[in-house]
Amino acid sequence: MKQVFRALALVPLFVRDRYVLSVLILANLVALGAIPAFAALADETRRRILGLLASGEVCVCNIHAALDIPQPTASRHLAHLRKAGLVATRKQGLWVHYRLAELDDPAVTGVLKSTLSALHENDTVESDRKKLSALIQVPLKTLARAAKTCCG
Repeated sequence: MKQVFRALALVPLFVRDRYVLSVLILANLVALGAIPAFAALADETRRRILGLLASGEVCVCNIHAALDIPQPTASRHLAHLRKAGLVATRKQGLWVHYRLAELDDPAVTGVLKSTLSALHENDTVESDRKKLSALIQVPLKTLARAAKTCCG
């Protein structure tokens, strides 16, 4: 930390003010616990997974099949989402079923709602939802309706 302050002393004042503001914003995000959620939302595959989970609980076997990714890849992304607190799990036999978690933080809840709203109009997520519909034999309209009203 001392090295950061030494380096900061060499920077012109107006740049230091921006740096201090950035550090304060980052500190607030860390204090709110929002950093893991933003990190989880930064990846396209994880956003596609959330788009599927907006329709309800889904087994990991159906997630990897709908996204056409290897099962270990799906599990790794789901673990990241779970660590960020965005998804919850239920184990049934050998398979793990995932669903969107109930969030306590209103800021993270707002970000997740906005993300899911944007994903509802995304063509890739719509294609993923069609594949999921065929896999689990639930009509696409039912999945789309559930995803649209999710977190609402």
